[in-house]
Amino acid sequence: MSLYGLTALSVFAGFGLDCLLGDPLSAAHPVVLMGKLISFLEKRLRARFPKTPQGERTAGRIMALTVPLISAGAGLLLLYFAWRVHPWAYFAVSAFLCWQCFAARCLMTEAKKVVTCLETQGLAAGRRQVGMLVGRDTEKLTEEQVIKAAVETVAENTSDGVVAPLLWMALFGAAGGLLYKAINTMDSMVGYKNDRYLHFGRAAAKLDDGANYIPARLSALAMIGAAFLLKLDGRGAWRAWRRDRRNHASPNSAQTESACAGALGVRLGGDASYFGQLYKKPTIGDPRRPIERADVTRACNLMYGTSGLLLAFYGVLLLLGGMLL
Repeated sequence: MSLYGLTALSVFAGFGLDCLLGDPLSAAHPVVLMGKLISFLEKRLRARFPKTPQGERTAGRIMALTVPLISAGAGLLLLYFAWRVHPWAYFAVSAFLCWQCFAARCLMTEAKKVVTCLETQGLAAGRRQVGMLVGRDTEKLTEEQVIKAAVETVAENTSDGVVAPLLWMALFGAAGGLLYKAINTMDSMVGYKNDRYLHFGRAAAKLDDGANYIPARLSALAMIGAAFLLKLDGRGAWRAWRRDRRNHASPNSAQTESACAGALGVRLGGDASYFGQLYKKPTIGDPRRPIERADVTRACNLMYGTSGLLLAFYGVLLLLGGMLL
């Protein structure tokens, strides 16, 4: 089998491993190593550049360029040496790296823990659990707001945690997945509009917006298709996406959130508090019914339906192109 065929098969194998085993974090997990690299570079770059807006922006640009290149380069090096050993050794390494880039099982598990906490330990536990998934303040959330936050997390991360890695790996193999994960990890660590990261994290945030631009829109369209297949409100998903896909400060987040809200028939978005400050945010979707605990499971099913559609499409393209032969 060709190098490209083995690479393509490793993407499917990686997704299968994620579905079966999840994404067990360890000290050697690529994302953990990326996080350590980001922290190391932030400390060193801040020390070397002046603490002015321009100095911080320059330092941030250097980090935004360095971290993805090191991450992708390390992956390419591993794959090169594996190929030199044997093609199937290459496949095994590639499949392992692809597995580490997907986060569908982990996302589902953590989101469903929110519901479990609500059911077994009450609202306070639910607030604490959802606080591990979102950046907003959760101490005063109602149960409805806790559930909404969990659904929003699943909807948004259908793109960030599943579809975007899939697209980057389909185009550039496991190294492309690592490149994307490095960009996404940087954004999650430094891409905040607060005093510390307003300037330093700007390049990382913009890079993440660019890396997710096409995947977010592809995810939304596939999610609408999955809504029909799962007998959710596909027409509602289409209407909400057409109307509300720009109702977010991020150019990408509302793409899948709007499709999910329409498919479920609930309203997402709205005002939220961050670090004690209330931010006015537009709503997404229509409140055709109150949001409920079961909507977390429905959102997870929608995530897997979306992923399955795109994987099937990828497989058809490969077969038509004869790339798996």
